[in-house]
Amino acid sequence: MIAKSILISYLDKLLDGLQVNEIFSLPPEITNAFQMNDGVRKIIQEALENVDGHLRRRLMAMTVIELGKGGQRMAEKELGWNRGTIRKGIHELQSGVRCVDNFSGRGRNASEKNLPDLLEDIKVIVKPSSQTDPTFRTTKLYTPLTAKNVYERLLERKEYTKDTLPTIRTISTKLNNLNFHPQKVKKTKPVKKIKETDAIFREVHRTNKEADETDGVLRISMDAKAKVNIGCFSRGGKSRQGERAADHDYEPEHKLTPFGFFLPFYDESYFYFSKSKVTADFMIDCLQDFWPNLNQRFNPHTLVINLDNGPENSSHRTQFIKRTVDFAHNYGVNIKLAYYPPYHSKYNPVERVWGVLENHWNGEILNSIEKALGLARTMTYNGINPVVKLIEKEYQTGIKLEKKVMNGYEERIVRLQGLERWFVDIPIL
Repeated sequence: MIAKSILISYLDKLLDGLQVNEIFSLPPEITNAFQMNDGVRKIIQEALENVDGHLRRRLMAMTVIELGKGGQRMAEKELGWNRGTIRKGIHELQSGVRCVDNFSGRGRNASEKNLPDLLEDIKVIVKPSSQTDPTFRTTKLYTPLTAKNVYERLLERKEYTKDTLPTIRTISTKLNNLNFHPQKVKKTKPVKKIKETDAIFREVHRTNKEADETDGVLRISMDAKAKVNIGCFSRGGKSRQGERAADHDYEPEHKLTPFGFFLPFYDESYFYFSKSKVTADFMIDCLQDFWPNLNQRFNPHTLVINLDNGPENSSHRTQFIKRTVDFAHNYGVNIKLAYYPPYHSKYNPVERVWGVLENHWNGEILNSIEKALGLARTMTYNGINPVVKLIEKEYQTGIKLEKKVMNGYEERIVRLQGLERWFVDIPIL
C-alpha cells in the first residue's frame, strides 16, 4: 500500500507539473512495486493514456530509470513499450532539450476510429451476397457489390450521412482490408441461372437477416465438401516439409468426405469426416450429435438451416425430409430449411470455411486419416479452430419412402408458395 501511494503521488506530480528538468527520485520502497505486479502495471498504463508526445516519453523514461538495470527490457516485455521511444525520452531528460512533435504530419485517423461501427456495418451489408473462390485456390470472398453500392446502402440502411461517411475510394479500401473483393471474376460466374434465382436470393437474405436479429432463432449452414483422397498424393504443390509424392495417381488408401456445420453469426465450424457415403441419414445423425451443444448454449426454439439442393439433402429427398421432421418433433424445435438457388451453392456460408481448409492443407501429403483430421483441427477461421470428428459408421444409400408414407410427412411441413422447392417450414405440434 505504501509503494502504491508513492507511485500515485509520483504520477500526479508528473502530470500536474513537469516544469522541472531534474529526474523525480523515488524512495527505495517503490523498487519492489515495479517488479511488475498487475496493480502497478495498470496504474502506469492508465497514466500513459492521459498524456501524449513529450509528456508520454518523459513518463516512460523516468519509469525505466527507476527500474534500474534491465529496465528497458522489462518495460518492453511487461508494458509493451518501444525501446526507441524510451531512449528518446531519456535523451530529452538528460539534455533538457524537448523534441518537437509533428502530430499534424501523421495524417488523419482511420475512418473506423471516428466511426467505430463502420467495419461491422460493411460486413452486415456485404456478407449475405459474398461467395468463396470456387477453385478454393484463395481465401478471398467475392461480392457483386461495388464500393459505390456499399456506400449507397450504408446511407440507406444505416444512420450515416454524406458528411459523416468516408469517400467511396475509402470504402473500397475497407472492403479489400476485410478480404471482400468487389470485382467480377469470370471463373466465379454461375454456370446457369433459373428464372426463380433472384426471388430465391431475396427470400434467403430476408430469412437469414430475420434469424440473426431474432432472439431464440439460431442459423446454421451445412454442406459437404468433395472427397479427399488419403495417400501419397501431391495435392497440387510441394510439401512444406519437402516430402515427395507419387509421380502417378493410384487407388487411394482411403477416401474421406468432409461434412460441416457453420454458425455464420459466431464464425464457428464443426467438421464430420466420413469414409462412407454422405447420405441423408448421415447428415441428420451429425445434426443429432451436434444438437446437445447447440441446445445447451443457445436453447433455440427455431433452427434456420442454410443448404443447397444437393441430391441427398434436397427438399424432395424423402428420407431427408422424414429424418428432419422426426428430428424437429423429437427435440421440440421448429426448423426452417432455406436453400440457395441451383448453381449458386458457393454463396452458402459454409463454403467460406471449406475455402480456408483447402488452403490450409494444400501442399501437405495427406497420407493418413489422422494427419487429415489433425490438419483440419489446426485450421482457423477468424481465429477460431473447428471441432473435428470422424464417423466410422457405414451408411446405406438409396433409401426412400413410399408415396403414401411421404404424403403423411408432407402434411406436417409448410412449403413457401411459388418457391416450394427452396423454402420449407417444419413447425412442431
